[in-house]
Amino acid sequence: MANGGDQIAEHLRAALDGPWRYVREQAREHLDDDRLYGDPYLDYKAARARVLEQMHLVSSFGWAERGFRRVEGGTDDPGGAVTALEMLAYTDLSLWVKCGVQWGLFGGAVENLGTERHRRYIEQLLPLHLLGCFAMTETGHGSDVANLETTATYDPATREFVVHSPTPSARKDYIGGAAEHASVAAVFAQLITGGESQGVHCFLVPIRDENGTDLPGVTTSDDGLKGGLPGVDNGRIMFDQVRIPRENLLNRYADVAEDGTYSSDIKNPSRRFFTTLGTLVRGRVSVGGAAAAAARVAISIAVCYAEQRRQFQDPDTGIETVLMDYRSHQRRLLPLVARAYALQFAQNDLVQRMHLVQTGQETDPAAQRALEKRAAGFKVAQTRHATRAIQECREACGGAGYLTENRLVTLKADSDVFTTFEGDNLVLTQLVAKDLLTAYSDEVRDLDALGWVRFAATIARDEVRGRSGVRQLIQRLRDRAGESVDDADLSRRSVQLQLFADREDYLVRTAGHRLRARAKETGPFEAFNNAQDHILAAGTAHIDRLVLEAFIEGIAGIEDEQARELAETVCDLYVYTSLEENQAWYIMHRFMSVERAKNVRRGVNELVDRLRPNALTLIEGLGVPEKMLGAAMLEAPSIG
Repeated sequence: MANGGDQIAEHLRAALDGPWRYVREQAREHLDDDRLYGDPYLDYKAARARVLEQMHLVSSFGWAERGFRRVEGGTDDPGGAVTALEMLAYTDLSLWVKCGVQWGLFGGAVENLGTERHRRYIEQLLPLHLLGCFAMTETGHGSDVANLETTATYDPATREFVVHSPTPSARKDYIGGAAEHASVAAVFAQLITGGESQGVHCFLVPIRDENGTDLPGVTTSDDGLKGGLPGVDNGRIMFDQVRIPRENLLNRYADVAEDGTYSSDIKNPSRRFFTTLGTLVRGRVSVGGAAAAAARVAISIAVCYAEQRRQFQDPDTGIETVLMDYRSHQRRLLPLVARAYALQFAQNDLVQRMHLVQTGQETDPAAQRALEKRAAGFKVAQTRHATRAIQECREACGGAGYLTENRLVTLKADSDVFTTFEGDNLVLTQLVAKDLLTAYSDEVRDLDALGWVRFAATIARDEVRGRSGVRQLIQRLRDRAGESVDDADLSRRSVQLQLFADREDYLVRTAGHRLRARAKETGPFEAFNNAQDHILAAGTAHIDRLVLEAFIEGIAGIEDEQARELAETVCDLYVYTSLEENQAWYIMHRFMSVERAKNVRRGVNELVDRLRPNALTLIEGLGVPEKMLGAAMLEAPSIG
């Protein structure tokens, strides 16, 4: 790469590294260590042992301490903690998951839901003297946390909680660390005292002794082989009348007195439940970031390979053509590069918002709720992108991409479940859309299903914008067949944003209209279920708009003019490919003429042509060190 390209790449990387750039730079140095890379040839037992060893090495970096308050031995830098641990996705996703479970999920539950009496657990879990797991999901209930079946019944005679799995479906399942390593579980269970359930709360429950043997009443088992993540010991836990001290209730938001009296400063049970879950938002932020990081690795591998692999002769010169010079290859990889840039800027913005909320610099309750929605939406966008991008990169590398030594299949297997954990993507998209429809109203948030449907219907309007053909006619007159990207009004960010916002607004309003119409004829569940596809589309459109806004704001922070101009072109490609993917919707609902749709397709071709000479510069800008790509085919001589 030429010097100019190097300098542009450096500016792009600095922008993408975001507010915690120094953390990423330090992490790149720490991770330049062969001991931290996965070994795909190990069986799952050996892989688990290796990851546990790696965790001890990571614990020496001081990354975990960033995520905890100073009074607990941390450095009160949650943004830095999320950023540093995200970098582990460049080396081994099994290691990232295990660290995330220990310091993010288990440690985060203790810190954010516990009080002074639980500080000793943090002092032990930070240096790995105590290994924990996060036992929320059950065999019968995953995303439906409010209806978990595990119970924790208070016994005032002994001042203990009795933790119990009343049915087979109450078994805690898929729990990272439960199969072998964890000795304590943060268990989410229905708190029962005085014969009355107070809803889901979190309890610290010892599950193994120092020899790794299950404690009385606890039965753990191994989930066994999975589709990926061999270094993570996912397991199951059943409780049979397990007694724990009253103090093992994590009591930041609610407590039980010695006589069994329940108390909470948050009187509304629904709000208390959402407050409890909201404090754990860091896990969702982290999952999305790690998925996007894995995608950056795959995209970097595929583009670098496409720059050296040759296929088919040019009839004029007789020289074989590198893959990256083919339009089809540019179209399959460069839009993924553009989306990777968009999502990294979005992640930086999200982590910044999370940091302000969790360090107390932002105290507005609305900011916390907005953070939860944004974290859910970006997690969906990032994990879907990872699933799609890694598969496309694998295919783009042909047979070489299918070899384990070239890492793509490992990335694919290890990242696949990211669309499921920390919230199933469809459920999270629905959550985003529901919050859109209810406009974050506290009153509405606590309504029952019928009340929610009725409220959602009130935001609909009988008249729907754009129903007449006038808008389409005007657009058709404005569009010129064959215009270039620079000539088109689509080159203006305001026009691009308006198209994204129009789609979101239309879908939200018409979803409300559909709910109202159906609610007149049937019950609230059927009304919602009937409109679920529409509601999910509205949530997706909202996420797309937020990502574009973050991309635009991120570009504005690039000081170097050449780097900023290149990023602007990358943003155009992100917009054009997004519009192309949704062009049927835009045409069907008369937000885009057929002529404009054709110009969008031509625009994608023009933009990938324009970006082709900068492909490696863009990859260097993504910030994955060359050594961390770990693909043998990039070290071999090019093959024609």
